[in-house]
Amino acid sequence: MALKLGDSITLNIHDLAFGGEGVGRLDDFVVFVPFVLVGETVAAEITEVKKNFARARLLRVITPAPERVEPPCQYFGACGGCQYQHLAYPEQLRVKHKQIADLFERIGKIPHEVVAPVIPCPAPYGYRNRIMIRSQWNGPAQRLEIGFVGVDNKHVVPITGCKIAEPALNEQITQVRANPPPKGGIKVVLRVPPENWSVPRDSFFQNNYFLLPKLVETVKSRLQASGARHLIDLYCGVGFFGIEAAGGVESFVGVEYDQLAIRAARENAAARKITNGEFLAAKAEAALPELLKKFPAEQTAVILDPPRKGCWPALLELLRQTRPAQVIYVSCHPATMARDLNILCGDGVFELAQVQPLDMFPQTQHVECVADLRRRN
Repeated sequence: MALKLGDSITLNIHDLAFGGEGVGRLDDFVVFVPFVLVGETVAAEITEVKKNFARARLLRVITPAPERVEPPCQYFGACGGCQYQHLAYPEQLRVKHKQIADLFERIGKIPHEVVAPVIPCPAPYGYRNRIMIRSQWNGPAQRLEIGFVGVDNKHVVPITGCKIAEPALNEQITQVRANPPPKGGIKVVLRVPPENWSVPRDSFFQNNYFLLPKLVETVKSRLQASGARHLIDLYCGVGFFGIEAAGGVESFVGVEYDQLAIRAARENAAARKITNGEFLAAKAEAALPELLKKFPAEQTAVILDPPRKGCWPALLELLRQTRPAQVIYVSCHPATMARDLNILCGDGVFELAQVQPLDMFPQTQHVECVADLRRRN
């Protein structure tokens, strides 16, 4: 089909791709449209044409799906932060489960039944404890815009509040707007610090305190099920998983490249009188060989909680060679996770026992997953 920019089309939506875009077809030619739902008929305008697909912006919904709801945020559709406010929350969970299972099957050849149902968040709104406010000079309007990056990934959409942010952060947004940055291009990180945890300003901590206990419970239960006596917590940040799981193992070591985070991890362990662990400031792939000499592989579990880009290939290969009893992989990026799981399970070295998704990011395309891999005998 010879589509061109600006064409108006009518589409039937038959799927939601990972990332939240609806999938429609015109004579077998795929067109992606945001903010639509499966089963809807929509009018859209072509905004991008490639060889094998096109993208369009939603003009109007002709026939809405039963699961469509009214988004509570006035910025939804312009702000780039949320993708699913128009979708009822129970359906968000079902959609995310299907997307993860499909993605894992395509990238990692992982069967659907390994992926458990998504654990819901008890607070689908007002849950996020960290956000980034951006400033951008609007030349035509001659004003400084303060808000979030829009769906075009270019312009800042001015906002006065965020529906998925904790109330305390919305108070901080008001303060930032009352005392704006001196110019455009400045990022302001707003955060509600976790109670009783030392976290340096730029160090990582989970963004959803409401579902965090369930994430901890998931990791601890999988660790307990393996019977591992020793734990190596790679990419440990401020020591969260190692400290929380310390009571279930004889000894543990946390490894993190960020020196400030390691200092905080030691403070966090001391504050809780945790004495069966230590923390090393090192790169994961550099520290792991000696640690796996220290602990017997058949009695050791490894927690991986890497950045969104996933693990270094050298680290994955080292795990394949040393074959610890268990690898617990925690990630908010299912695509890189599926890629890494595929490598770890190659040639039958590890077997994937379960993937447990948790909805740490309601209303958005993102989802946290915990994968439990066991060494094959």
